[in-house]
Amino acid sequence: MKLAGQTALVTGANRGIGRRFVVELLARDVRKVYAGIRNPDAVDVEMREDPRVELVRLDITDIDMVEAAARQAEDVSVLINNAGIIAYQPLLEADVDTIRREIETSVFGTLSMARAFAPALRARQGAMTNILSALAWFSYPGSGGYSAGKAAAWSLTNSLRLELAPAGVLVQGVHLGSVDTDFSAGYDGFKIDPTDVARSTLDGIENDQIEVLVDDWSRAVKAALTSEPNAVLNELIG
Repeated sequence: MKLAGQTALVTGANRGIGRRFVVELLARDVRKVYAGIRNPDAVDVEMREDPRVELVRLDITDIDMVEAAARQAEDVSVLINNAGIIAYQPLLEADVDTIRREIETSVFGTLSMARAFAPALRARQGAMTNILSALAWFSYPGSGGYSAGKAAAWSLTNSLRLELAPAGVLVQGVHLGSVDTDFSAGYDGFKIDPTDVARSTLDGIENDQIEVLVDDWSRAVKAALTSEPNAVLNELIG
């Protein structure tokens, strides 16, 4: 797939990685970007005034809003499921509704978007990208709900790929470590530039890559999956 001339929808598009996706898609000459945003009033002036950007009020955990977005953006050929939340709360002590919200967003929010936009993607032999995480493959204290949600979203992505492949739809999973955005404000370690995430992902779409490992961290974590059980856990608690 070449992105020039395509029509894309990005969830969580008003800031962080989502905002960079909008910028990079426009730089690759897409025809239009639907910017899925919970609160369109929070959008910056540059995005609001670009004629190639159409704002879509969207909370991916609200099925009515998801279905309305699919009706508004019925010409989509590239869907980027980027929206997500992390609470940085321990599983055994956090309010269970907080944990449920993390998993609901990563899993059922992504599934709702996939189901709503599958007809458009099938009709155009398009592409679906799910922004996952290296935390789909391990966990650290405070990331339990988010990690569980991303692990399930990884499996969900693999299943969606099988269901959409006969129609010629690319389903891509993107894994990354920590990114320098508000989303990762609670993490003090090394962070990559969100532009790197957007560029690597879009390069992957244009090269029909079903999986993108954006950084050294995600590549190292995936490689560790074949090491002895609990090797990562032993390092974390050692």
